[in-house]
Amino acid sequence: MTIVSQNEHKRLAGEKAIDFVEDGMIVGVGTGSTVAYFIDALARVKDRIAGAVSSSEQSTQRLRAHGIEVMDLNASGTLSLYVDGADECDPHKRLIKGGGAALTREKIIAEASRKFVCIIDPVKQVPVLGKFPLPVEVIPMARSLVAREILALTGGQPVWRDGTVTDNGNVILDIHNLSITDPVAMEREINQIPGVVSVGLFARRPADIVIVGGEPPVVLR
Repeated sequence: MTIVSQNEHKRLAGEKAIDFVEDGMIVGVGTGSTVAYFIDALARVKDRIAGAVSSSEQSTQRLRAHGIEVMDLNASGTLSLYVDGADECDPHKRLIKGGGAALTREKIIAEASRKFVCIIDPVKQVPVLGKFPLPVEVIPMARSLVAREILALTGGQPVWRDGTVTDNGNVILDIHNLSITDPVAMEREINQIPGVVSVGLFARRPADIVIVGGEPPVVLR
């Protein structure tokens, strides 16, 4: 029996997402190691697309290195397709994202897209979200305030991701020890805390399609 590595699972998921790219599209592109494989695959069909909207400086650099035009979301308008990874995915296609600290821009592009395709390796599938620490992007002056409010609200333990500054100039709190049985409610409640920019729960707007890397990849609709 062939043992497929985690990186190979990621590559297979990223390349399978090309099936959803149509001629003339402006493609929303997320961030992370699985998305890097999607960008490399997208480069092979770059003459078919009109360009890309990127969720991070990291992805922007990789797209431009492949000669793919990166466009501003304000100019592109609504996108037909957004492809991104996740740190966790539950059976309802609700996600935890933000391990790469790009959650706010990722959430904006997901909201602006008609179809959100999430590409993951099998270890990211979980029955209940929360084993992966939940990232929250926070205005720096509110870091301690938000941490106290989150502790009181969720019972989880917020930890400052020291040394990380988002592309928006903010900080990240990672909330440990959660079991998120109602991610829609938790997303809404954390977003109401003053100083929170966004929380890495993609539950109100979950993925539309999830591709799980494997031989062959599994497409969950």
